[in-house]
Amino acid sequence: MTTEYVLGVRFGYGHGPHTVPQSADTMIRSARAPDAIATRYPVVPFREAMKLERMRHAAQLAANKGDETAMARVSDLRKQLRAAPIKSMRAAFARILDAKSPLRERLTWFWADHFTVAGRNIAQRAGSAGYVDEAIRPHVTGRFADMLKAVSQHPAMLAYLDQHVSIGPDSAVGQRRNRGLNENYARELLELHTLGVDGAYTQQDVRAAAELLTGLTLTKSRDFAFRSAIAQPGPETVLGTTYGTDAAAQLSDIEGFLDDLARDPQTIDHLATKLAVHFVSDDPPAELTRDIAATWRDTDGDLAAVTSTLVNHKLAQRHQPDKVKTPITFMASVMLALGLRGADIAALRLRDVSRRFGAPLQTMGQPFLGAPGPDGWSEDPADWITPQGLAARIGWATWAVKTWGQDIADPRAFLARTLPTADGGALRFAVGGAETRADALTLVLASPEFNRS
Repeated sequence: MTTEYVLGVRFGYGHGPHTVPQSADTMIRSARAPDAIATRYPVVPFREAMKLERMRHAAQLAANKGDETAMARVSDLRKQLRAAPIKSMRAAFARILDAKSPLRERLTWFWADHFTVAGRNIAQRAGSAGYVDEAIRPHVTGRFADMLKAVSQHPAMLAYLDQHVSIGPDSAVGQRRNRGLNENYARELLELHTLGVDGAYTQQDVRAAAELLTGLTLTKSRDFAFRSAIAQPGPETVLGTTYGTDAAAQLSDIEGFLDDLARDPQTIDHLATKLAVHFVSDDPPAELTRDIAATWRDTDGDLAAVTSTLVNHKLAQRHQPDKVKTPITFMASVMLALGLRGADIAALRLRDVSRRFGAPLQTMGQPFLGAPGPDGWSEDPADWITPQGLAARIGWATWAVKTWGQDIADPRAFLARTLPTADGGALRFAVGGAETRADALTLVLASPEFNRS
């Protein structure tokens, strides 16, 4: 049972009165089961967000031409766009609280961070959660190559890294419009998504990859499209392999390139290490990363098998809580410990979600789907346990206990259930000596033991 509690913290969101500790094998089976929780608590689809933006733009044009009723439509559509990420944040927390597979939720947010997309404007922010549900979530126990290709063809990623404005300089469109390459996506694809910062690629590889990727673009309605007319003509050689021919560019050439990147030994080592760092330790044992990489190679990137190796590994099951919970994981853990259900969060008004979740996450340093750059969120504990961030955690835990902890009568029983493997008696002594029940519960939730996984 101790191992199951450790797994629940390390690969889930901890424990509460409604959680059932799972073995490693049960975790994997649950993660591979049909994803019913996403249907129960839907986020705003990317396409719906783009539709709202097109409607807003049309209304704004009409208003500029003197349509007196159009400004009211602009205001209403802006409100809907601003509400979309708040709705999605509410759904994300509700999913975690009711999930039969907490592991799937953790995997979804790990891979969403790996393939970071952060909205730069109101429309992109409205559609960011839809991107995660469409390009990331369906593939977390599938093949990495399929996830990589889904990301490469999702409008959110193409817009975020400016791929939609990249045009082959020698293409018909490039020559006519005097426009050329944008290397942003090609560079991040090699540096962040696959080979790693220290990967053995050159600037020429980046340039050739950027030329190969031309053709990946967006329609006027912000859907994905492949247009050979804007693709750089001729074959491209990246990392010593040639893709394409002198014939018209094909999407299959790009997909073949992505398949090869997914199998590259550098990609495998980079991502095996990243998984171990995120879930187990900032300095993971070489044996752990080596075994994860071996499974990746043996299964051609089957992420269910890769995750099974990680979760079942003896080095991942040791009770050494080395990782600091990110603010989102901390918040979810608090709510789970206090016994909240998804329906409790789904019933909240958007104004309350924004004030009680969105604003505190901002203060703690992790705004919802708002990573500061394409490299996602930091794994350095010093970036999370800052004076401001720690004060915000304590303040939010105090508020959460006051709001949701009224029915918890025995703080010592709460401690035993929430942190059953906590070492030493200092926390038990502090909880037992607290002046009030609320102070005792807050001590548990603000403790170093609770804030680590």
